[in-house]
Amino acid sequence: MVHYEKIIEILNENMVLATGCTEPGAIALTAAAAADTLGEKVESMEVIASGNIIKNAYSAGIPGTDLVGIEYAAALGAVVAAPAKRLEVINGITEAQLRTAVAMVQEKKVQLSLAKVPEKLYIEILAQGNGHSSRAIIANIHTNIVLLEKDGQILLDKRTPAAEGGAKDTSVMDELSIAKIYEFATTVDVETLDIIKQSVEVNSAIAAEGMRNPYGLQIGRTMEQEIKAGIRSDDMINYAMMIAAAAADARMAGADYSVVSNSGSGNQGIASSMPAVAAADKLGKSREEMLRAVTISSLVAIYIKAQFGRLSAFCGATVAATGTACAMTYLLGGGIREMEYAVFNMIGNVTGMCCDGAKPDCALKIATCTNAAMQAALMAMKGIRIQSNEGIVDEDVEKTIRNFCVLGNEGSIRLDQLMLEIMLNKTK
Repeated sequence: MVHYEKIIEILNENMVLATGCTEPGAIALTAAAAADTLGEKVESMEVIASGNIIKNAYSAGIPGTDLVGIEYAAALGAVVAAPAKRLEVINGITEAQLRTAVAMVQEKKVQLSLAKVPEKLYIEILAQGNGHSSRAIIANIHTNIVLLEKDGQILLDKRTPAAEGGAKDTSVMDELSIAKIYEFATTVDVETLDIIKQSVEVNSAIAAEGMRNPYGLQIGRTMEQEIKAGIRSDDMINYAMMIAAAAADARMAGADYSVVSNSGSGNQGIASSMPAVAAADKLGKSREEMLRAVTISSLVAIYIKAQFGRLSAFCGATVAATGTACAMTYLLGGGIREMEYAVFNMIGNVTGMCCDGAKPDCALKIATCTNAAMQAALMAMKGIRIQSNEGIVDEDVEKTIRNFCVLGNEGSIRLDQLMLEIMLNKTK
């Protein structure tokens, strides 16, 4: 049975506005919470973060600045000290605030260390100022403040035992399945889905910015030039790849634009919305059909990530693009059977793409996964699917998703360690 109000609640909880990469955003938020709790000017800070957070924040640009990295994100959050702004905490930062934050980092007032904790998403900030100290911790979800402490006195404590594989959202898993997502998305009144409409508007704006100006690797702009030169065809697949990549180009280079994230990731928000928007445009679909397609894609990404965990050694674009593949079957006239076939084809194809941190080449991975999603959907529409005797694909779509998530959880611990070691050692 489909519970419409609960599913709308799931969408609203898992799709939120964020400025810049969500890992630096979460670091800035934690620092803002520590500074706000301190109630004094922050004179020095220690950032203690899990390996996945360090990996994903290490090379990400910070919106509105030309700065990159964890220490600057923490310093900016501490200077702003406005945790109520959540993942948009550094929106509208002033030149004076920027100078203060840069000085903190350059004077070595912000130190970074690796947290020895089981959580994959963990940020702890220790702040000092005017003879006082404070501590703030975010865990499991990018906006989930679980501890606030001042001068050794605990003001808030919502900590719970953590699982080695990361937090899984059982409430999402209870309410959703591929079949339920299809039923909901094809029957709901789309005008009630404010967050879906917002994701289309906000993420389209950063995609347009990525097409206008040179950011990062310029994947989107380069593709447009190749289309105009006749090197690429001006078709639905290339257009979807181009628009999605352009949004990620701008976001990962620190463009001062918000995105609507999906399951804690702005890139997953882009990758689960922009390809469907672009494809609907090329196919001449109505606004309602486009919104239903984005709803399918967004919910599939949320559903898989609820089992997968917020952070993993596997690239989240593979999850988001699985949602895109499902959305494409809908836009092409397919039903639940084709949607399931698209999932089989995606999981049998892109599983294993590694996440080596948030950075400009995420746009390239999003383009690659968007292309794979289109191929998966086109195969599904012809009744072609990867068979259950091949690899991790099972006869049942839900079992196939679980197999994928087992690899993403249990298989990623050592891979994450190796990835982080390589990233940190290459700078020595």
